[in-house]
Amino acid sequence: MPVSEEVISALIDLKRTDDAGLVTQLTGQLRDLIASGRLGRGRTLPSSRRLASDLGVSRNTVTYAYEQLAAEGYVAASHGRRPVVTVDGGGDRLGAGAAVVRERSGKPRLSPWALNLKQTDWPMSYQASLRPLRPGHGDFREFPDEVWARCLRRNAVRAARRELGPVNRTRLRKVLADYLATSRGVRAAAGQIMILPSAQAALTLIAATIITPGDEVWVEDPGYPGAAAAFRASGARVSGIGLDEQGMQRMPGLAAPKLIFMTPSHQHPTGRLMSLARRAEFLSLSRPGKTWIVEDDYDGEFHYDSRPVPALQGLDAHGRVFYVGTFSKAMTPDIRLGYLVAPPALASTLEIAQRHIGLIASSHIQEALSEFIADGHFLAHLRRMRRLYHARRDHLVEELERQLGGMLSVEVPPGGIQLVARLKRGRTDQAAVKRLVAAGVETRALSSLAVGRPRDRGLLLGFAAWRESEISAAVRTMASCF
Repeated sequence: MPVSEEVISALIDLKRTDDAGLVTQLTGQLRDLIASGRLGRGRTLPSSRRLASDLGVSRNTVTYAYEQLAAEGYVAASHGRRPVVTVDGGGDRLGAGAAVVRERSGKPRLSPWALNLKQTDWPMSYQASLRPLRPGHGDFREFPDEVWARCLRRNAVRAARRELGPVNRTRLRKVLADYLATSRGVRAAAGQIMILPSAQAALTLIAATIITPGDEVWVEDPGYPGAAAAFRASGARVSGIGLDEQGMQRMPGLAAPKLIFMTPSHQHPTGRLMSLARRAEFLSLSRPGKTWIVEDDYDGEFHYDSRPVPALQGLDAHGRVFYVGTFSKAMTPDIRLGYLVAPPALASTLEIAQRHIGLIASSHIQEALSEFIADGHFLAHLRRMRRLYHARRDHLVEELERQLGGMLSVEVPPGGIQLVARLKRGRTDQAAVKRLVAAGVETRALSSLAVGRPRDRGLLLGFAAWRESEISAAVRTMASCF
């Protein structure tokens, strides 16, 4: 039976202690009311201000829930107008939303990997829109869009006249090999480079090619959740290896695994730099064909306090290291290009696997990027952004110490685009994140990046994507929340 606007809030029960978070709870309960037909097509929902007041939550919580429902097609929303339900509820009449109803009633059997994904918070469940201080992003507002657009236009026109070419464009492979050799000390022939839709696609390709179900894989703990997800999908037994001041620790008492995943240039998430001695220890542990290393250099372009340490791959004389990178941090996220430098013995196999899995990047975007790099635009952009991000890192550190020094202990990374602030006085990071997100400041709990039982607690804060005035405002909001 349809319900009136006045009793909508009475049908919503939000639990402050629920791990799902207020935004996720509110979105799910409103979605259920629509799916059941109790909020029918054409029904106008309460204003965000009124519903927030009725439920005793922040207006942002309601706004983000409405944004998510609009993105899923349940409601139509526009600036200055209250959301309106756009689907019919009940049974198959819900159209795309019927999958939600059937999933809950039919309980389809999922793979262990999919079940594990449902228990994680990667990607972050509250990513409705980009807000300060979300980690993992550069500032796309500073990107030279007009220059990039000219490269795209020229190569889109050429692509219309070009015959079918290789999946990995020859020119981009060559300019990327030269760039990586000069900037990161990577040693690779152009034929070893695979151009992929993302760095995550590179991990998927490696896992599909190397991992046999039951193989042991080591990952950093805390670390990048996408790596564990990719390797678990291939049936690997993933073990989290703890960190010290140099990043991933050497574990001499354990038998060598099939694969080791690490971020030695800026450990994700702590930003710690692995020393040359520690890198040599891991290289001595690896053996071609037995133990492989995957080096993810996700933001290796950004070093501020010292000269960058060469990539681990450049120290490898025996072809044991996969080198993974992305252009989404240095350029703009929607470019959707990453790359993989394969060990020489595996390059041809990986290229065949790339075709079979379908991890193929647009040819005209590859050609545009090769022009963008070859003409010097990429390096010019990087030089500018290094200066900008360096200043933003220092500004965030200063603001955190000035306004929250008694509550947070900041780890200042030598580079990268994010930093860790640890909570003092035994505070829980999950609760802090929920409070901050509701107030409009996005962060990630360090404990949510743990592979097993959390070893560390703190907040992962991005600084690269935000101007100094935005950083200051976000830290003031943080101070008011704490």
